[in-house]
Amino acid sequence: MKEEIRIGRNALEQFVAGVFSNLGLSSEEAADSAEILVAADARGIPSHGVARLWRYENGIRKGIMASSVIPSILRETPISLVLDANGAMGMYLSKQTMTKVIEKAKGSGAAFASIRNSNHYGIAGYYAEMAAKHDMIGICMTNTAALGVPTFGRMSMFGTNPIAFSIPGHSGKLFTLDMSTTAVTRGKIEVYEREQRELPQGWAVDTKGQVTGNAGQLLQDMLYQRGGGLIPLGGAGELFGGHKGYGLAVMVDIMTAITSGGVFGKSVMDSEATSARVCHFFGAIRLDVFRDPEELKTDMDRLLEELNNTEPAQGCERVYYAGQKEHEAERNSNLNGVPLSLKVFEQLSAIGKRAGVEFPQPLL
Repeated sequence: MKEEIRIGRNALEQFVAGVFSNLGLSSEEAADSAEILVAADARGIPSHGVARLWRYENGIRKGIMASSVIPSILRETPISLVLDANGAMGMYLSKQTMTKVIEKAKGSGAAFASIRNSNHYGIAGYYAEMAAKHDMIGICMTNTAALGVPTFGRMSMFGTNPIAFSIPGHSGKLFTLDMSTTAVTRGKIEVYEREQRELPQGWAVDTKGQVTGNAGQLLQDMLYQRGGGLIPLGGAGELFGGHKGYGLAVMVDIMTAITSGGVFGKSVMDSEATSARVCHFFGAIRLDVFRDPEELKTDMDRLLEELNNTEPAQGCERVYYAGQKEHEAERNSNLNGVPLSLKVFEQLSAIGKRAGVEFPQPLL
């Protein structure tokens, strides 16, 4: 079999939903969770896709994540919402919460929500784009288990803490920035570990604070908080702006955990079995609070076109704007199937056998 296979998107979503259903999730929870996980792989972000299904399987079986949980409303105003997730499925709850934020923003112009005590929610860009598709600016953040090392430090003190921002142009075109505040995510380290590849210089440091290329050892050290971790966006030290990524990571902890009364910093810890309980933030701002939406989107079209028409550097084919590669990959996946590595295919097949759900046949 090839090192990469492709599975029809609908078939892959149905498989993942079937696994979730057999683990006790409601049909709506299962369908939404499957859709969001598969969306990551379809967009070429395997670090946040179906390769994480085993973590959900373990989390649900061990009671860390639960189905049909009713979140507690801690505070609510016409423009805000604060929830305690009570261990609910992060993807389903996050989709429901952003839907409520969008509805509030339709009436108030802008709205925001934060959630504590939740679980991994997939790609942040998915939720930011929900708002953008309603002629709004979408904002989304989440904290994660402590994996990032602060500038001049050697211990993990904050998560990869992604930030997503999305705004529409015309004809479904979206500028979607979806980025971790560390140089890479843990999921990317897991990809390198699965493929037994050496990490590029500048991604992570070991327990002594020195640059490391050993993915397996790094994952173990981060899991047991022995020291070492991911370098902030920008790189080690201040020369290349690593302190800026460090500051952004802490900002995400503030917006997600401090606003919701949740867990932050080094206290957010994964286990061998599953992911940590985490906090999220969602925002939606109507375009028309600034100017006529059609005029704004026309200017967005012009901006994105100018970026695309920028002369590429020698040896490079083209210039992209944020989200463009992912959207092009998604269109390809919809036509030709979602790409999965052979190792992920084998992992999913094993999960399917345990859950009594047959894995779909690869496309030719």
